[in-house]
Parts: sequence; structure tokens; C-alpha cells
Amino acid sequence: MKSKFTIQDFNSKYNSEDVCLDRIFQLCYGNLKKCPKCKKETNFYKRTDKKAYSCQWCGHLLSPLAGTIFHKSETPLKNWFYIIYLFSVSKNGVSGKEIERQLGCTYKTAWRMAKQIRQVFLENKEVLKGIVELDETYVGGKGGNNKRGRGSENKTPVFGMVERKGNIKATVTVDTKRKTVMPIIRKHVVIGTEVMTDEYLPYRSLPGEGYNHQTVSHGAREYVRGNIHVNTLEGFWSQLKRSINGTYHAVSPKYLQSYVNEFSFRYNYRFSSEILFDLILLQGAKKV
Repeated sequence: MKSKFTIQDFNSKYNSEDVCLDRIFQLCYGNLKKCPKCKKETNFYKRTDKKAYSCQWCGHLLSPLAGTIFHKSETPLKNWFYIIYLFSVSKNGVSGKEIERQLGCTYKTAWRMAKQIRQVFLENKEVLKGIVELDETYVGGKGGNNKRGRGSENKTPVFGMVERKGNIKATVTVDTKRKTVMPIIRKHVVIGTEVMTDEYLPYRSLPGEGYNHQTVSHGAREYVRGNIHVNTLEGFWSQLKRSINGTYHAVSPKYLQSYVNEFSFRYNYRFSSEILFDLILLQGAKKV
């Protein structure tokens, strides 16, 4: 069963700056017993003049925020934790304007916080197997003929692969031609896997690449034939686009991958018993 972490739990657990800093220290250094400088067994004490801890013997400083997403930020750490909490419980994402409203900070500060937090939503490195769906979508693109789908003007292509009841991988690409998508498929999908797609031309070479390829013909309005479909990916694309349109309104191609990673991260941990806040915070405490 998925663990719940409510706002009451959050406020009770992280009720001060010192508690938040202690948590980052634990994530960075664990139960560190010896000073890296004097090599003596020691205790590290919180400094009152800075966000750091010092060795009881030689005074060597350990700065748990250095090199992390929190480094050199004047925003209180408790506020950072709260915004990470919002990211962990939100289905549709958290916009810079929402952070600005919640914290009463400038939009520039809010945008930077969101950008830093999205850096921790890394791609899952596990390869896909079993039954895998492949599909592509197109994001953005106001103006022009604003055509939907393939051939759209001013839209950014995103190529996706999802294992049924498993993980998803989604990558912003320059196009969806065979020479672009096939290396991505070979890297992330185990040879011999049963792969399902629509009738798009670049996928026709999949049998020659060693995959068991099954298709549905969207052009003929065929969307499901037995267990052959790409509805899992279609559902993910729908959620992604609703969130971008409703929460962010627009995302530039330069930053689109970080938003795709954010939604992929949530999807991949949807069945996890771990608290999503803790997973995000653990990544945030790592050196970037």
C-alpha cells in the first residue's frame, strides 16, 4: 500500500530551519563518526552563524547544502521543503506563479526554485521488457496551421516507451524519424520484447531489429485489437498535455525535457510504498 504523507505530517516533521538542515546533513553524510580532516572520532555541532556543522575537535566545517539544489539560496530551507512537498503531492505540477503566491516571493525566485527541483527528476535507468508500447506526441506550437499530431508546425516532438504495469521513458527529440527513434529504442528496450505501436512508418523496421512487433491502425480508426494497443502511452500523453496547458500554459522546447522528466518520475513511482517527498528530497540533497 502506498504510504501517505499529509500536510499535517509535513508540518509536524519539518517545523523549523534547524530540523530541515539536520535532515539534509543526515542525507549527505549519514552517521559520520570521524572528522574528514583530523580523523578523530567526533560529534558535529550546528553552527549558529552559518548553515554548517563543525567538528568538536578541529572545527572543520561541513556544509550540507554546498553543491545541492539549495546551494547559495537565500530562501529559507523550510520553504524549499514545502515546495518539494507540493511537487510530491501534485498530479498536475507546480507552476512558478503558484510558488510565488504560496511563498510571497518574487517570480524570479519562484521560477528558479521550480527549475532546481526539476533537476532531481532523473530518468529511470532500468531497461524495458515484457510488453512495451511505443508512441510519440507533439507539444506546444502556437501559430501556423496549429495542426495536431504528425506534421504539426512549431511543435516539439516527444518520443515515449512504456512497459505495461512498469516504467515509462520519454525523450524530447528533434524529430520522429527512424534514424532518431531507433537508437533510443535499442538503448532502452530489450531485444526480443513484444513491442506495440500504431502504423507509423518508422516502426516498420522493428522486426528487423529483433523485436516482436504488433500494430494497430489508427488511420483506420482501429485503437484496440485484443491486447494490442498504445492506450497506456496515450493516457500518459493526455495527462502531460493537460498539465502543461492547465498549470504551465506553455513550456519552451529548451526546458520541456525537465517537465517530461517530472511527470515520468511521478508515473514510475505510482506504485511505490515509499513517500514521494522523501524520494525527491533524497535526490535534492545530492551534489549536482
